[in-house]
Amino acid sequence: MTLDDVTPEAEEQDAQDIVVDEVSELSPAEFVEQLTPVTADNLRSAVEAILMITDAPISIIAIATALERPVTEIRDAINSLKSDYDGADGETPRGFELREVGGGWRMYVRADFDWAVKMFVANENPTKLSQAALETLAVIAYKQPISRGQIASIRAVNVDSVVRTLHSRGLITELYTDSESGAIHYGTAPLLLEVLGINSLDELPLISPYLPDANSNFDAV
Repeated sequence: MTLDDVTPEAEEQDAQDIVVDEVSELSPAEFVEQLTPVTADNLRSAVEAILMITDAPISIIAIATALERPVTEIRDAINSLKSDYDGADGETPRGFELREVGGGWRMYVRADFDWAVKMFVANENPTKLSQAALETLAVIAYKQPISRGQIASIRAVNVDSVVRTLHSRGLITELYTDSESGAIHYGTAPLLLEVLGINSLDELPLISPYLPDANSNFDAV
């Protein structure tokens, strides 16, 4: 092959391969140094990006440490975002909001738009509940009020997605938030009684007799 045989596409691919090789040879410290620096202009957006991907409350200190910026700047950025989401200056509030719970911050669907999420989930997932969802619903029904962490401990799996599904379908509801841990405690919603055709949770059958001895007190609330 001569130089005349080399196409622009081949040259571009070779250049990309060189870049990939160079990046793969970087140490973690060198890689971080090549990242876009956090400045006053992009700090707010950087904080927002972090809040968008976290599935648990994250502290201001944790964000400040990750972005290597003062805590005061992070707090100001969060307050600015919260103000915007809440419709400051006469703007229409967003469909989500920032809440401070358990010593950290996290994005939540604004309560005014829970109905929209429920409609979407019902339309996208008209099928029956999965086995995992049914098991999680049973745990909540028999052990409420109960937090996600406690549910996960009983089921020995992550239940975040399943709990969100049950909540969006109106089968469970948030009862209260623990003032110390920030953990939301869930209970069953009236819709579950309608679906089961019962008037009270007292009508639920005892299931301890069907469980291993280690779970013999499962029915106890």
